[in-house]
Amino acid sequence: MESLELMQSDLLFDLGYVLLWVALFAVTKKGLSRRIVVGLFHVLTLCIALITISAYRYFEVTGSTLDPNFVLHYLSSPEGTGGVIASEVSWGLLALILAIFIYAVLGPFLVTRLVVWWRGWTDARTGSISWLRLAGVGLAAYALLSLSLPGSESARVSKSFSRAAFANMIMSAAEPTEDKEISDFVPDPTSEKPPPDASLFPGAESERRNVVLIFLESTRAGATTPYNKDLKTTPFLDELAKSSMIAEQAYAVVPHTHNAITATNCGIDPPLDRWGTLSLATRKPSKCLPELLKEQGYDTAYFMSQTSTFENSPKIMDNMGYEEFHSVETMDKERFEQTNYFGYEDDVMLEPSRKLLEKQKQSGKPFLATYLTSAPHHQYLAPQKSYGRKNFSEDDLVNRYLNSVRYEDFFLKNLFDQYKKLGVYEDTVFVILGDHGEGFGEHGRYQHDNIIYEEGLRIPLLIHDPRWCEKGCESSGRIQTPVTELDILPTIVDLLGYGIKGGEYKGNSLLRPLPEGRPLLFSCWNESGCLASIRGKEKYIYHFEDQPEEIFDLSKDPLERQNLAGERDAKELEQRKSELLEWRSRVNYKYGTEVSE
Repeated sequence: MESLELMQSDLLFDLGYVLLWVALFAVTKKGLSRRIVVGLFHVLTLCIALITISAYRYFEVTGSTLDPNFVLHYLSSPEGTGGVIASEVSWGLLALILAIFIYAVLGPFLVTRLVVWWRGWTDARTGSISWLRLAGVGLAAYALLSLSLPGSESARVSKSFSRAAFANMIMSAAEPTEDKEISDFVPDPTSEKPPPDASLFPGAESERRNVVLIFLESTRAGATTPYNKDLKTTPFLDELAKSSMIAEQAYAVVPHTHNAITATNCGIDPPLDRWGTLSLATRKPSKCLPELLKEQGYDTAYFMSQTSTFENSPKIMDNMGYEEFHSVETMDKERFEQTNYFGYEDDVMLEPSRKLLEKQKQSGKPFLATYLTSAPHHQYLAPQKSYGRKNFSEDDLVNRYLNSVRYEDFFLKNLFDQYKKLGVYEDTVFVILGDHGEGFGEHGRYQHDNIIYEEGLRIPLLIHDPRWCEKGCESSGRIQTPVTELDILPTIVDLLGYGIKGGEYKGNSLLRPLPEGRPLLFSCWNESGCLASIRGKEKYIYHFEDQPEEIFDLSKDPLERQNLAGERDAKELEQRKSELLEWRSRVNYKYGTEVSE
């Protein structure tokens, strides 16, 4: 029965589409109008075929439905998304596209001949068109196409997935980008606080120590040994955790890299969708950590083992206040393997990192250095030459991912060894965290952008200060309360002994008691894809009417298998939903994103 629900829209759309063109061919039998109709038929048939196969491939790779916003995002930023698309193109797929093109060109020609020769369309006595029959076919086509658009109303089936691919593109573009109730939550510009324009002031125990931020690309907590003792992927990180502060439940606010970097560096809610993320290249989100520390005499540098074309990274980092920017275009890649379509082995960052440390030792100035790895990002090519591979899973995709995480651990060890060898380790505070997680079908979705479940949001987070353990220690503390990337900026400021004046950041220092019952709010990166909140031990997920709401008790159901939403009253669900929609509206307003139609 569920399969029939999923096929219903496709069957209705295909049949309605055929009848529509049969009727148009019957009306335009010759002349200019005929040539126009046939030309439109060729073009539209080819477009529908390409969109259908693209939507199928997109779902196969990500577990999400293709929507017009992704297409527009690609058109507006082909240099950043082209590699993603090219990575999924195979010879078999190219052959299928060629077959579609041939069919789209020759198929309509054969159909038009069939329609012309079919005498049933003309009156037997006069040879003229039977308008009654034509009207019937036209009405049938209209009815079938209309019935294909709404999608299934079943609680078991996603509305967008149950639509035919082309029908879903039409409806996604035509429908409001937000829930209709979102208009109730449009912020009042006069009541909105501006982004923090803060500054630091030294406290009694402030120290100008170095700060290192290390973002572990696409690394979910459960893929690392400190969070999964049965999985020996990251022995160095596990050993480091013994002398570090570790957050048991740390989360990304939005499962996308630049959004995570914004939350961490700037201490404010990051953009919640693609368009807000693109705006980071043209607008300054707030006074971020690099600028705050620069005012205190720090130098700042950003390293990434990826290409700079990814979402205009150089401009985004410049807006955040980083003075130096190093991407793989400026690094010696000769000895290193590619890890995915836009990245190389993370060890490629070691040489430019060494040069920075030597320069800083000579200048005597403190510095903020940020490193973004690339190894665990899709396609998970898992370099083999340097450290080989191990067998973690029988699933090849998962095994390559876990080996990529294992490779990342070698980079961490090499980077720490470099800091120790050059004599700057003792004067440096290290913050190691995942930018977001990664999914492998646990909830039918893959990769990260649209994964609002624990595998997409839950990240490792360790804070390592060598001075905590000068006399030896087993652990510097485990934080049991849920935290997010927003808490990093105030924590670093606290570690350095500074105070903040002139502005208010959203997070809380992890060195101090955290507020009881504070809500943590999250969003998918896909526009109107999904929102979530955590209060206490419960997690609520809202899918913008595309599928039912969900509530999970994470203390009893960490894998999010048992949906408790059906046991809650409508008022509670409405309150949780409204909280998220209000938050989304406020954040979108700050980034200039439309919040209502």
